Amino acid sequence: MPSRKFADEEVVMGRWPGSVLYYEVQVINYDDRTHHYTVKYKDGTELELKESDMRSVSSFRFRKSSSSSGSPSRRSGSRSRSGSRSRSPGRPAKHKRRSSSQSREPKNDKKNMSGEPYLIPLKLHENNTSQYNGEPDITEVNYSSHNILEQQRIESELEKERMSEQYVLHPRKEEKKTEQMTEQMYSEEKIQQRIESELEKERMLEYVLHPRKEKKTEQMTKQMYSEERIFETPKPVGKICMKTKELEFGGKIGTTFFIFFLPATVFYLLLMGKQKDPSLLNFPPPLPSFESLWEMRVFGVFLLWFFLQVLFNLLPIGKVVYGTPLVDGTRLQYRMNGFYAFLLTAAAVGISLYLEIELCYLYDHFLQFAVCATVFSVVFSIYLYARSLKAPTQELSLGGNSGNIIYDFFMGRELNPRIGNFDLKYFCELRPGLIGWVVVNLVMLLTEMKVQHRNMPSLAMILVNSFQLLYVVDGLWLEETILTIMDITYEGFGFMLVFGDLVWVPFLYSLQALYLVNHPNEISWPTASAIVALKMLGYYIFRSANLQKHAFRRNPKDPKLAHLKVIPTATGKNLLVSGWWGLVRHPNYLGDLIMALAWSLPCGFNHILPHFYIIYFVILLIHREARDEHQCKKKYGLAWEKYCQRVPYRIFPYIY
Repeated sequence: MPSRKFADEEVVMGRWPGSVLYYEVQVINYDDRTHHYTVKYKDGTELELKESDMRSVSSFRFRKSSSSSGSPSRRSGSRSRSGSRSRSPGRPAKHKRRSSSQSREPKNDKKNMSGEPYLIPLKLHENNTSQYNGEPDITEVNYSSHNILEQQRIESELEKERMSEQYVLHPRKEEKKTEQMTEQMYSEEKIQQRIESELEKERMLEYVLHPRKEKKTEQMTKQMYSEERIFETPKPVGKICMKTKELEFGGKIGTTFFIFFLPATVFYLLLMGKQKDPSLLNFPPPLPSFESLWEMRVFGVFLLWFFLQVLFNLLPIGKVVYGTPLVDGTRLQYRMNGFYAFLLTAAAVGISLYLEIELCYLYDHFLQFAVCATVFSVVFSIYLYARSLKAPTQELSLGGNSGNIIYDFFMGRELNPRIGNFDLKYFCELRPGLIGWVVVNLVMLLTEMKVQHRNMPSLAMILVNSFQLLYVVDGLWLEETILTIMDITYEGFGFMLVFGDLVWVPFLYSLQALYLVNHPNEISWPTASAIVALKMLGYYIFRSANLQKHAFRRNPKDPKLAHLKVIPTATGKNLLVSGWWGLVRHPNYLGDLIMALAWSLPCGFNHILPHFYIIYFVILLIHREARDEHQCKKKYGLAWEKYCQRVPYRIFPYIY
C-alpha cells in the first residue's frame, strides 16, 4: 500500500486539472482506496488530485519583480546581463539585450503570430508562504487563441524542468516564430497596459498567463474595452458534483426510519386532534378501518387543488428574477407570482362560499385528504428520483448524491428539477402546501362555528387564523427572499421536502385550528393583547433579519448597507457581524420561534397537542442550525471561526 505524502490541513501546490499551472491548495482528506487527495483551492473549489499533481510549497521559489527585472526567463547556466531590461505589462522590450544563454532575439519588432502563450510578471507578495487566505496565487485570463497540441508540448517541457525554481515557459527556438511572438506582443501593448492598471488596483496575484483563444481575439478585445472592469478572478467551469460522503439524519438507517415515521406522526396527531380527550394517556387513539382511509372522490379533489395551483403558477404575471449562482455558475429564472396565486385562490374560495359549496367537507374527510397527499408525495418522490438518474452531474445536490437508493430518495438527488421552465421544487415550496394551510384554517374556523353553534368564531380561533394568515401572506408578498434559503440553494428535492411541503405543512401546521374546533378556549382581551404583542415582536425580528440578509446577499455594495460590519472569507463572500446578525448567528430562527409560541398560546394549556408545533419547531431549528454550522465551517474555514468568536450565541441571546 503506497504511503501518504501530504497530511491533512497541509498547504501544498496543486496542479489545476487540464492546465500546467500550480496553485496553493489545502489538503482536506485522503482516500485510501483511490489514493486521491481532496484539496481546496483558495477560491473555495474542492477537487480530487493525484499525488503526482501535487508538490510541496518549498519546491517553488519566486523572484520579486521590479521595473527593471523580473520577467520569467528560460533557465540556463548563466544569467542575463544586469543591463538587460525585462518586459513588464504595458512596456515594450525595445532595447532588450541578449545573453549567450538565452534564445536569439527577433530582428523584427512588429507582430507576433505564433501560437505560444507568454507570461507577464506582476508585483509579487512580500511573503510567498503567507497564511492560506482563500485566494489563488495565479489567475488565468484567456483572450487569444490557444493551440492544444502546442500546449501539450509546453506541458511536457515543463514536466522535464519540474518547476523547481520559478514558473518557466519555453519560447520556440525557431527564429521566425519568435519574431512573430514579439510582433503580437507589440500589437497587444494597449490591452496589457489596461490589465496592468486593473491588477495594481486590485492587488492581484503573481503571474497572469495569456493563452490564445480560438477565433475570438478581436471580439474579446472589443468587449474588454467596452467593460468597466477588464480583469475578473476566474471561476471554475464545469465543476463536477462530488459524491456525498457525510450522511445526515442517521444515514441509511435513519432516513429509512423517517420515511415511515413522518407519515405515522401525521396520522397519529390528526386522530388525536378529533378526540374529545386528546391526552397523551389515551394512546393509541381508535384506529379507523382501512377502507375508510381512501376515497377516490377525495383524491380527485386533492388533484384538482394541486393542478389549480400549477395553473396559477404558469400565468405570465409577476416579475422574473434570477436565483443564486449554481455550481456551474449559471443562474435560474423564477417568476414571482405567488401573491397573485393567493389572490386567485381567495377569489375561488369566495365563489365557493357564494355558491354555498360545503367547505366543511374538508374537515369531515381530513384524514382521508392526508392519506391522499401522502400517497401523492410518495409517487411524486419516486418520479423525482427516477428522473434524477439521467440528470447531469452538475445539476445534482451536494447532500443527496451518496449512491444509496434509500438515502438519495429521501434527501433528493436533483437540486432544481424542472419541466421546461417550471421549477418543481420552487412551486411546491410555496404554493399547494402553504396556500393550502390558509384554506384549511379557514375551513376549521367555519367548522367551529357550525359545531359549537356560534354566530362568530372564538377569539382564540381568530388569533390563530390571523397570525398564520399574516405569516403566509408575508412569505408570498416577499417571495423573492425564498431564493436564498437553505431549501432552495442546498437541499435536493426528494421525499423529505416533498412530504414536508405537501403533507406536513398544511396538515400539521393547522393543528391549533383543528384542536379549537372541538376544544374551545375562551381568552380575555388583555391576554389576547399580550399574545398579539409577542407575535408582532417575533414577526419584526424574523422579517427584518431576513430582509437584511437578503439585501446583503443580493448587493453587498448597497450604500444602505455601508454601516454593516463584515468578515471577509476565502470564497469572496462576506459574513455579517452587525445588525441582527451580530446579535445571534440565526436571528431569523429566533423570530420564527417567538411567532410559533404566539400561535400556540391561544389554545391554552389543557393539552400538549396544540403545542406540538413549537416543540417540533425548536427541535427542527436546532438541528438545522447544526447543519448550517457544519456547512459554513467547511465552506468559510477560519473566517467562520472568527465569526463565531464575534457572535458566540447561535439562536437565543445569552442562552444558546
